[in-house]
Amino acid sequence: MSQSTLLTTRSVVPGEGRTSLVRSNGEDHTVGLSHVAYDYDRGADPGLHLRDYWRVVSRHLWLILGMTLLIPTLVAIYLVRKPDVFEAQARIQVDLENGNSMLGGMSKNSSVVLSSESNDPAYFNTQLQILTGPGLLRRIVKNLDLEHNPDFGSARVSNNKSMWSQLQGILGFQPKSATKDSDAVPITSATTATAQDLAEAERVSDYVDTLQNTLVVEPVKETRLTVRETRLIDISYRHTDPHLAAKIVNNIADTFVQQNLEKKTDTSNATGTYLQKRIAELQSAIRTKEEELIDYAKSHQILSLDESQNTVVERLVGLNKQLLEVENERKLAESAYKAGLQPGAAEALAEEGGTVRGAPSATALSTDSELKLAELRQKRAELLVENTEKWPAVKEIDKQIAVREKQISDARVRATGIVTTNLATRYRQAMATEESLRKAYDKQRADTLAQNEAAVNYRIIQQEIVTNKTLLDGLLQRTKENDVVMAGTPNNIRVVDYAIAQKRPVSPKRTLAVGLSFLLALGCGVGLAFFIEYLDDSVSSTEDVENLLHLPSIAVIPQVQGATPRRRLALARKNGTSYNGANANKEVLLMEMDKRSPIIEAYRHLRTSILLSTAGRPPRTLLVTSSVPSEGKTTTAVNTAISLAQTGARVLIIDADMRRPRIHAIFNLSNSNGLSALLSREAVDSQISAAIQHDEASGLFILTSGPVPPNPAELIGSEQMVKLISMVAPNFTHVVIDSPPVAAFTDGVLIAALVDGVLLVVHGGKSSRKVVSRARQLLQDVGARIIGVVLNKVDAGRAYSDYYYSGYYRHYGDQAGAPADTQEISA
Repeated sequence: MSQSTLLTTRSVVPGEGRTSLVRSNGEDHTVGLSHVAYDYDRGADPGLHLRDYWRVVSRHLWLILGMTLLIPTLVAIYLVRKPDVFEAQARIQVDLENGNSMLGGMSKNSSVVLSSESNDPAYFNTQLQILTGPGLLRRIVKNLDLEHNPDFGSARVSNNKSMWSQLQGILGFQPKSATKDSDAVPITSATTATAQDLAEAERVSDYVDTLQNTLVVEPVKETRLTVRETRLIDISYRHTDPHLAAKIVNNIADTFVQQNLEKKTDTSNATGTYLQKRIAELQSAIRTKEEELIDYAKSHQILSLDESQNTVVERLVGLNKQLLEVENERKLAESAYKAGLQPGAAEALAEEGGTVRGAPSATALSTDSELKLAELRQKRAELLVENTEKWPAVKEIDKQIAVREKQISDARVRATGIVTTNLATRYRQAMATEESLRKAYDKQRADTLAQNEAAVNYRIIQQEIVTNKTLLDGLLQRTKENDVVMAGTPNNIRVVDYAIAQKRPVSPKRTLAVGLSFLLALGCGVGLAFFIEYLDDSVSSTEDVENLLHLPSIAVIPQVQGATPRRRLALARKNGTSYNGANANKEVLLMEMDKRSPIIEAYRHLRTSILLSTAGRPPRTLLVTSSVPSEGKTTTAVNTAISLAQTGARVLIIDADMRRPRIHAIFNLSNSNGLSALLSREAVDSQISAAIQHDEASGLFILTSGPVPPNPAELIGSEQMVKLISMVAPNFTHVVIDSPPVAAFTDGVLIAALVDGVLLVVHGGKSSRKVVSRARQLLQDVGARIIGVVLNKVDAGRAYSDYYYSGYYRHYGDQAGAPADTQEISA
């Protein structure tokens, strides 16, 4: 590119300054630029690109990776320690509520139909609430004895308490729901059952709460074509024991069905209870009256209550007839008794059974035993077909046969004795009867009135018995009818499917949970990275400088590990400079670095930007400042001056930071005569030349700050400072001035108005945008020409990835074998 083209191109670079040289048609023109501000189109939106998002992610990559690995790992450890939970599910059907169709046939008016259906829309929802109600679940706890079931576990009940309840228990505060002794229902005879039910309900309330928290009752909906309601209900329960879960679900279903049936038969049960009670009372009354009737008949010798015996004549006639009959009977009994005393007669009578009235039949008594004996003998014969007589089963049959034979023999002996006894008894009774009838006939007249009165009372008692028996028969009939009604009561709820113990757990879903936690952790990590980036108010990239500060970013100085003391000593010896261990933490200068170090490349880029910053000629006077301390302005000023001096130019560096001067310490120079001494008097050329020192190693001319004055700002803003700059500028190619931070002190602002250009040093990733913007505004308010921003002390990784230090430069520095050298930021 020709000089004319170069100057023409440079003339359109935005900037500030007093003059600018522009070549047009081969002629030079000087254009005055009193105050041309570097400005971007503030209305233009730079927009966000995918590379901006990727830059944020790569900047916080370790944070994102850490959260992405840590959270799923913790979730996996937690889920592995959790026990498997199995789900058991049963299904019941709730139909329309029907009446008992059997009642219609039992009613007197057969035309009345008692069967009906209920279409109440709230009925189904009511059943859902009953299924999850504490009343039903208390029955489940009692039926399955969950209080003492170790698999159900009392520990699970305590774990279901809320954190607030547990905290109250730890602190010694009793929850409001706790029942005090003073609030308990007093147990009296009238409320004993109720109090016991309440006490039991309170005792099992924790177990009921545990069931309610895990029990799921959902109506089944048809969804294949359109969503339609059904009359099916699914009952699900989860527990670590699959068998216990299935047992609980099945018991809930069965108990619910039974409870519904009990509700339907409550009236019939009450009726049946009353009938049973009344029947028991009547049976007891009948039994009492019959005993009374028997006792009365015995006490009054009532044998018959025929109407013909109510008169004395009839009684006497009857006694006469009876006496004749008794005499005949006595004779027959006497002859039978004497015949029975003959040898073998009693046995024969016993075998005949029916010859003697009242004598039992020995044949009838032994028939059953003989049949069984025949069966045993037949069985024994069948066993002997395949076995011997010593076979255990044959011996057992023999024992049974012996027992049966003994029983038959005993029965015959007993029957013979009974026949003999009956004959003797009959004979004695006949004799006694004859004697009593003879006596009765004599006193019949005296006993007739008493006998008639006893007969009347006997009939009264007998009538009461008959009446009670009639009532008892009616109640028994009603009981049978009530039983039929109860048996015919339809139950509109039934169990469709019973639950079985599942083999596969339903939770925890470890793979899904770990996968979701991985995605969540990744999202949280990325979100946290963007949130941290959002909270980051620092200037961390060239885009921040250009978009937020509206200033050009002319260089990015990376920060890597500083040079070791051994490396510094070797460089000092090589360059002929002095070095001691006390200065091990001082700034690292360009001359101490390898010539292919990325730091040197960065300063070369900065030098090129400075030389091309203005049209016509590079800026002769250059101010290096920062917004706040510790941003590396002093090191940047020194290394910039060294970089300019390496081109062969005469470079003077002035330490105008008379508050905390550092340049004399960097170059190990005397600070007794410096800037403060020259500004405190009328300085001449000889005095200025005497104050300027030369460093052979770097080739710089250095004007130190001199003794620290009490009024640095007054000295900087004096006419002597203007004269000093005007006197030294013609003698040097470049004059680099180091000043205090402009946001903290006015010294830098005053100097900025006197120089050709200003370099604003910003600590990358640390300096606040507001503070840097304020520093820029202070400089622009005095008409300072800001060449650009030096983004200093940028992390090496970010410098390599975000800026122009690509793999080529990194490889270039690594091949040189140079240590990762950089400067230490001065205060």
